Amino acid sequence: MDKGAATIDGGSVEFAMGYRAEIMDDQGLCVQVYSKIDGKDTEILRFDCFDQAPHYHYGPENHNIRLFLDKTTSGNPLGWTLNNLRNNMVAMVSRSGYEDLAASLEKTPVKKAILDKVEAKSRDLIREGRRTVHHTMPEMVDGDIVEAGNIRFGLEYRHLPQINDEGMAIHVLTDVAGQEVEVLAFDCFQNGPHYHYGPRNQDIRMYWDVTTSGETLKWTLDQFKGGKLKTMIERAGYPSVAAELDESLVQSLMPKIEKRSWELVALNNK
Repeated sequence: MDKGAATIDGGSVEFAMGYRAEIMDDQGLCVQVYSKIDGKDTEILRFDCFDQAPHYHYGPENHNIRLFLDKTTSGNPLGWTLNNLRNNMVAMVSRSGYEDLAASLEKTPVKKAILDKVEAKSRDLIREGRRTVHHTMPEMVDGDIVEAGNIRFGLEYRHLPQINDEGMAIHVLTDVAGQEVEVLAFDCFQNGPHYHYGPRNQDIRMYWDVTTSGETLKWTLDQFKGGKLKTMIERAGYPSVAAELDESLVQSLMPKIEKRSWELVALNNK
């Protein structure tokens, strides 16, 4: 794991921070505690304050004990991390296997002002680093929006020459505070097929294993027909939208959505 680019000197330790947006199904801030051990810059602790699977490491370069946070009881992962840096750092460094460093920190603790700087920088990095996706739907054909009560389906065949890919995309849209918001996106591409939970929210991005899923557009339509849409909208972070979903209406529109989706695939693959 590379050292975070933003660093703050804390005396016997150094804090490094970096926002990790490259993890397709997760993202979040990484907070690391470094120190010189036998002359080598060594990672002592790492806190991965991710959206979906927050966890932390004792001694990543030593015995690397990795433990996951229970967000229900621990609360916000960054808040939990900062609290432990302020109140439990000596014990955590000791458990990481660096007793001499722990003794040094107990004798000369990191100053409160330094930890306040770590918090301020961490929150700045989260604000600046959050990955979201805004699909502008430039290839949407007039008439290919299907209204379904409090949601609508946008049907679009996308060409992406910059990444040498193309394929059918289904956008699940709704209105939040007077603005159109994409709650789910299914990019059934030829080379890199994937789908998004909450593209404008936490952007949980899942890549299909086509060996097990089979044809991805069929898989997507099967989820809709199988009644999975409500649960998927909830996971995307829109429980009130999911609660108002008219499942009977969605099912009545599925023949139209399915027919037009396959028509667009055929039209673009002559």
